[in-house]
Amino acid sequence: MQAVDEKVLARVTECLAEGKACWLATVVATYGSSPRPVGSLLTCNGDGEIVGSLSGGCVEDDLLEKLTHGQLANESAQFFRYGDDEAEAEKLGLPCGGHLDIVVEALEAPMLPHFEEITQRVHERNLCQRTVNLRDRSIMTNNVDRFEELRYDEDDQTLTQTYGPRYQLFLIGAGMVSQYVAEIAQALDYRVVICDPRQDVLDGFPVEDVEKICDMPDDAIRETANDQHTAIVALTHDPRIDDMGLMEALKTNAFYVGAMGSSRTSDSRRNRLRTLDISEDELNRLHAPVGLPIGSKTPPEIALAILAEITAIRKQQEIAEGSLEFASESLAASPGIVAG
Repeated sequence: MQAVDEKVLARVTECLAEGKACWLATVVATYGSSPRPVGSLLTCNGDGEIVGSLSGGCVEDDLLEKLTHGQLANESAQFFRYGDDEAEAEKLGLPCGGHLDIVVEALEAPMLPHFEEITQRVHERNLCQRTVNLRDRSIMTNNVDRFEELRYDEDDQTLTQTYGPRYQLFLIGAGMVSQYVAEIAQALDYRVVICDPRQDVLDGFPVEDVEKICDMPDDAIRETANDQHTAIVALTHDPRIDDMGLMEALKTNAFYVGAMGSSRTSDSRRNRLRTLDISEDELNRLHAPVGLPIGSKTPPEIALAILAEITAIRKQQEIAEGSLEFASESLAASPGIVAG
């Protein structure tokens, strides 16, 4: 889930808790070019307050006008298509040949428990699946362990969507490389957590809007980073800190675990971890040297290589979860960069 969609669910919960009716719009299909993916969310209320986006600005004003004037989803959920013909697409500024299908739900206070459950699950970095019947307005929520692609059944008029947390990047160490990694990760919509037991180093970390944890990384990872939507990277160059974090990270459900260092440093690290009862299967999860082998030397280049590899592994996982074929070779055994 992207940060903007997380804010949409939070705003829906706030409105319903305040007794305000509101609408929730979900992109259920796109055709041609589309600036926002299937599953994107938008909410608005009778006062015209909007949170979220369906098209990057193409249809939001028109949708708000239709909703507030009672022309759409006045009392029940409704399917609606934008850009059904070229004239409308041109009028709304939709990309060439593109149109999108949305489901719009009219939400009222009795639905609050459903959205409280969803937002709580997402806040705890878990998955929650929601099924909506457009005919009778019934809503069902279930806790699930695996992400599933959004499904909209036109015949049954049911929408099923899995909500989950934003992708998270947990960085061990608040040095210069971490600074560039954090900045790029934020541009990619990651929630960034910086963990460093050295308070003075942590206080000097200049990147805004990151969560800072002054603690040994093993404890912090155990509490905040044990899920399939998290990547963990050790960047301190201090084995007393990095190894402690990696011992815990390699036992989590994180989709990526990496550590900075040269090939020789990485070999030494693996030998140390073996003596600390880390199994070979767990060691095989470690990306070290970290990052794609692009010949990077400077901190910005190293950060770019790290995020490139994390992105590749993440996309590989997303395709696997969607039960689609992945044609390229596995990147799990990438030789990585050399960063001494």
